[in-house]
Amino acid sequence: MAIPALPARYKPASVWALYAIGLLPGLYAFYLGIFGGLGADPVRAFEHLLGLWALRFLCLGLAVTPLRDLLGINLISYRRALGLLAFYYVVAHFAVYLTLDRGLILSSITGDILKRPYIMLGMAGLTMLIPLAATSNRWSIRRLGQKWNRLHKLVYAIAAAAVLHYALSLKAITAEPAFYIAVVIVLLAYRLVRPKLMEWKRSRRAAGGSGVRSRA
Repeated sequence: MAIPALPARYKPASVWALYAIGLLPGLYAFYLGIFGGLGADPVRAFEHLLGLWALRFLCLGLAVTPLRDLLGINLISYRRALGLLAFYYVVAHFAVYLTLDRGLILSSITGDILKRPYIMLGMAGLTMLIPLAATSNRWSIRRLGQKWNRLHKLVYAIAAAAVLHYALSLKAITAEPAFYIAVVIVLLAYRLVRPKLMEWKRSRRAAGGSGVRSRA
């Protein structure tokens, strides 16, 4: 049974509220960094927090479809905002890496990329996110048609790259990265079984409808 959706007149305000709330963790981390609340290595801690929130918003965006399919919770109006919040956090994460971490020293950045595979994965994720963010608007949907759907399937590769980037950057698989790896695996695996699941649900509805008509 579907859960009642928020009335349409409140949707725009609720989307903007999501943006405001979604940006708060990054602003709070920035505040902690200024006032010495991020520990002995504030740059790395700030960089890590921004990347972690990017991964969280990616996971939340991917969870919209299974929540609607399985629980009747329709959050499709918020998927664009979740995706863009993930993009903003990835850009901020990358900007901190380039400026505060590497000081915009090209040789240091290039050497880091070549030496550390997880940085290559992170940059691949950012590169794939850029066209998704650029086309997250109604004009692009109309203009691209079916190509838009194919393009935005890149989010699956982005999520995989993001969680691997995160896990490899920690040098050890502890409970937290293991949790996010499991979440991403479940969310991506759902996409593989979804066609069969939806076909089964349609057949059940059709059978139920024919049963009602025959009794009538």
